[in-house]
Amino acid sequence: MHTSPAHAAPHDDREIETLEDFDATVSARGTLAGHRVQGVDLTDRTRELLTTDTAQAVFLGCPMREDAAAKVRADGALVFPPVPHLPFDPYRGHLYTPDELFASLDKGYEQTPDALAYAWFQRTKADGDIYASMLRAVHDDSISDALDELLRGARVVGVMGGHAMKRGTQSYAGAARLGRELSRAGLTVATGGGPGAMEAANLGAYAAPYDDAMLEEACLLLAKAPSFTPSVTEWAQAAFEVRTRWPKGNHSVGIPTWFYGHEPPNAFASHIAKYFANATREDGLLARSTAGVVFLPGAAGTVQEIFDNATPNYYESRGEPTPMVLVDREHWTERLPTWPLLCALARERSMESRIALVDRIEEAPEALKRLGVQ
Repeated sequence: MHTSPAHAAPHDDREIETLEDFDATVSARGTLAGHRVQGVDLTDRTRELLTTDTAQAVFLGCPMREDAAAKVRADGALVFPPVPHLPFDPYRGHLYTPDELFASLDKGYEQTPDALAYAWFQRTKADGDIYASMLRAVHDDSISDALDELLRGARVVGVMGGHAMKRGTQSYAGAARLGRELSRAGLTVATGGGPGAMEAANLGAYAAPYDDAMLEEACLLLAKAPSFTPSVTEWAQAAFEVRTRWPKGNHSVGIPTWFYGHEPPNAFASHIAKYFANATREDGLLARSTAGVVFLPGAAGTVQEIFDNATPNYYESRGEPTPMVLVDREHWTERLPTWPLLCALARERSMESRIALVDRIEEAPEALKRLGVQ
């Protein structure tokens, strides 16, 4: 059960994202010409840089000694140096992990890289500084590149829902069981990466290798901190307690944003694609959910996601429409009557056979199968 979308397909063979990749490329090919080296510390590879052709190579945020930097520039390579005093790496070649974003959690959430990146975003987003704007854009594009590499060839099902769903509730446990069933079926679960329904689905995917007792006990442990308010620190610590007790969970993806700074990422998504630009994040999450999307009860954000997903299905701008399953008939027909409008849009179009409304979360996996996910 311990599967990872990371092994779906190799990345572009011109891209070098680890020191091991760098050494293997130099050894096997004897040249770095035309390669892109991304976020690799090359301070101990001066000899290799001085003796290897680097014509038309690009080095993105790679620390290197000055004589090596001068030589590769003379070869015609482009060198984008590391940016000092940033709480994030704009050139990073891989997605985040929970351990990385929550490092220093024992000192309080405010000291974690996640919180420090949000604080930087708050300081810079309103001042119109083109430099900060460029750094955010480069970072987000790097994240998209890493996400594409991770998910290439994977069958991805998105699970959307609100952040307000509390741990310890029946709804939370149901969303966790949904994520577990999808993961056990060999699908990669992708969520918005935040708290509530999103965390529950990532937790369920994480719990896929374990039995019912594990998931029930994990939910009880998490219920000690039912919400990320008032303390993100306690909320996150409860999640890491579960991860420590059951360390070999299945992989899933979370795609959160610093735009919603009050929402921390959840610790059960093994791969976290965190963005500064929420629009990029929203579109990317839905576009990559190629095996369909399940929409759990939510508010404005989830309604937006439904129609963000419906639009390309309506126009078939991404090809054949993908399945959409809305959960909780009362919520989507009375409280927020989204379903009637979705049906009206779908009428007499190919997407009409790809939408479904179910009463209970337990019905969602079967609905996905009925709509085309096998």
